[in-house]
Amino acid sequence: MLRILLVLIAISFLSPVHAKPQELYVGVLANWGDQQAIARWTPMMDYLNEQVPGTNFHVYPGNFEALNKAMETGKIQFIITNPGQYLFLSNQFPLSWLATMRSRRHNGATSAIGSAIIVKADSDYRTLYDLKNKTIAASDPHALGGYQATIGLMHKLGMDTKNYFKDVKFLGFPLDPLLYQVRDGNVAAAITPLCTFEDMVERGLIKEDEFRILNPSRPEGFDCQCSTHLYPNWSFAANESVDIGLSKQITQALMDLPSEHPAAIQAKLKGWTSPISQLAVIQLFSELHVENSEVNRWDTLLRWLNDNRHWGGLAVLLFLVATIYHLWIEYRFHQKSESLIESERQLKQQELALEKLQSAAIIGEIGAGLAHEINQPIAAITSYSEGALMRMENQQPFDQQKATELLTKIYQQSTRAGEVVHRIRGLLKRKEAVMVDVNILSLVDESVSLLKLELARHDISIENSTKGEPFFITADRVGLMQVLINLIKNSIDAISDPNLTEEIKRRKIVIAMDFKEQQVDVSIIDNGPGLPAESDALMATFYTTKENGLGLGLAICNEVIKEHEGAFSLKNRQDVQSGSIAKISLKKRGCEQKVIS
Repeated sequence: MLRILLVLIAISFLSPVHAKPQELYVGVLANWGDQQAIARWTPMMDYLNEQVPGTNFHVYPGNFEALNKAMETGKIQFIITNPGQYLFLSNQFPLSWLATMRSRRHNGATSAIGSAIIVKADSDYRTLYDLKNKTIAASDPHALGGYQATIGLMHKLGMDTKNYFKDVKFLGFPLDPLLYQVRDGNVAAAITPLCTFEDMVERGLIKEDEFRILNPSRPEGFDCQCSTHLYPNWSFAANESVDIGLSKQITQALMDLPSEHPAAIQAKLKGWTSPISQLAVIQLFSELHVENSEVNRWDTLLRWLNDNRHWGGLAVLLFLVATIYHLWIEYRFHQKSESLIESERQLKQQELALEKLQSAAIIGEIGAGLAHEINQPIAAITSYSEGALMRMENQQPFDQQKATELLTKIYQQSTRAGEVVHRIRGLLKRKEAVMVDVNILSLVDESVSLLKLELARHDISIENSTKGEPFFITADRVGLMQVLINLIKNSIDAISDPNLTEEIKRRKIVIAMDFKEQQVDVSIIDNGPGLPAESDALMATFYTTKENGLGLGLAICNEVIKEHEGAFSLKNRQDVQSGSIAKISLKKRGCEQKVIS
């Protein structure tokens, strides 16, 4: 018994009665707005649901653009619209007419689409010719009754349809605002679909005596006046996705619709008939050279801008404000940039002044040694000159060979004195860096020679060591010499303290040069007590451990080496001997790689 019950339940669920209905959407041109279109056509959808089993029809209202998009994206399978839109869509999608509407007015006429050109009753406009260079209103450029029928009439009258009117305002749907614009004097005339005027009068929206129709005519059996030729009525069309069998059922249901059925009354039609010829519409479009293959997106954009001109004005205003603000920011940035460049230039000058001050301080500290260096050649020159004068006064023999030897000695001593003066002058006349090819070996020797007397006075020995194949570097000769003198002088000061232990009293400075493949490392190694503080603190500007120091030496050394794209470091020795190591690393001439510290 239980099995039989389960089988019966399964059969009931599988029966057609419980099958899920097919959801179908019918696009409808909403001349009077979406709500009115839904109210007008929903009874028709209910009628089709009854007549075609297994279906569930829905109204999908919209304007021309919305319905075109819905058809393109597959949101709708059917469409109820005028022949103009049908021809437009049929050039993009396979469509088939199922039936043509029979108007409830006009004795069920199947050609009931045309235009009525409406002006104010008290206006001076009597014909279309009076509207030249005037502003008019219409619903949409693709509307057959709402625009294109009038353009066809103008074309037959020989008017230049593109430049005839001053402006055409396309207001879209619903149609009510078209006549309101005429009433309020915003436009000279309005192009409306057939019976729009009569419908608005019947609904009490406007007064009949306030308006007048240009080029009026009333075909026999028609309830409304029109200004143009009449074209086929709206039709019901299906796209190719619809099953042929389903299309036949829908067509049969439409043909069987009684004229007094509530769906027909609500839809304002007398029924449906077989599709009638669209030749008149095709000829109209051919005369107007209507391009059905693509939407004129430029015209659509212009209409949107016209309809939303208040937002467009705001956008233009925002653009102008943003542009002015951008220009102001750029001006301020330019001002700040110039100020920063000037500040950088002043800092550079101050840096050079500090370097000169440091150089002068070094000269002052080693002044006695330099004076001795200069006095020695000067004393020798004086001695040689006095000896020559005494020989001449005593009339002693003085042949050419002895005179040549004497003058050679004087020349050598004067050259020696000149070199000392030249080195001092170079240190004191430090300018912006001038990069030249430099022999680092010679530069080390010159730096040591300036400190020779200082080294001798403190009984400090200098030892040079070279590793690798020497090469030239690109450097600022004077700036690099100042760095070497600073570092050697710091080592001299560190190991010249008389209170050091006996082991340290054997004072020694090693200048080691290690020539690698792409760089040279120059290390100044002493056997003093080591660094008195962290290396970063010692390199800070105005930090000093000397009683009369300026605190500039190591800071300047660090900046000069940075200008050379090199590396500078300070550390204590790691071997059994105490002391410190000052190391500078400089790139080989022409090398682009960064130095490895």
